Amino acid sequence: MKNTDSVVLITGCSSGIGKALAFEFLQQGYQVVATARNEATLKNLAEQGATITRLDVTQEIDLKNVMAMIAEKFGRLDVLINNAGYALIGPAIEIPDKELQLQFQTNVFAPLALTRLAVPLMRKNGGKVVNIGSISGIVTTPFSAAYCATKAALHSLSDALRMELAPFNIQVITIQAGAVKSRFGENASKRASALLRPDSVYQAIADHIEQRARVSQEDATPADKFARKL
Repeated sequence: MKNTDSVVLITGCSSGIGKALAFEFLQQGYQVVATARNEATLKNLAEQGATITRLDVTQEIDLKNVMAMIAEKFGRLDVLINNAGYALIGPAIEIPDKELQLQFQTNVFAPLALTRLAVPLMRKNGGKVVNIGSISGIVTTPFSAAYCATKAALHSLSDALRMELAPFNIQVITIQAGAVKSRFGENASKRASALLRPDSVYQAIADHIEQRARVSQEDATPADKFARKL
């Protein structure tokens, strides 16, 4: 199969790994569907030939709409890269239920929902589902319990899907990424600051908790180098 025949859907393409992967697939001749919550962040990808569309992975209607668009425009999907996600940093005992639920909705439930919708398009020609996991799903660190738990769950789901989808010639690949240059740390730091209550029992080490949110960007691998290897 020529790359020009292959269609790849990538979530979370506003920056970092997702954007770098979109550019790399375009360079290799794939038909790229690049998505993000803010479509304006995808303008430079559109200029390079990508099909861009808004996608909030926590919204079921968005997931269905993007898959319907792919079915209508391309009639196939060869690669799905579940990349969209974020890190909720803060003391486990102080994370509000709604924040924890949103973390799992984004990092775990959404990839499974999108995979479910992708399978009918992949069954004819086979395909690949690539789930962007993390070293944090293997090594748990303090104040990142929510994020680590979601990545561990995603790894486990991927292991089951790998066996269950094999009969349909659909491969499931888990990427256990380490530190990759992006806005990941900046966004995590903002969330950590907002989450830590003034009366937190951890207030005395608030600065260290925020530093934990930024640590992934220390000596991080450039996103374009990571994307080429992947």
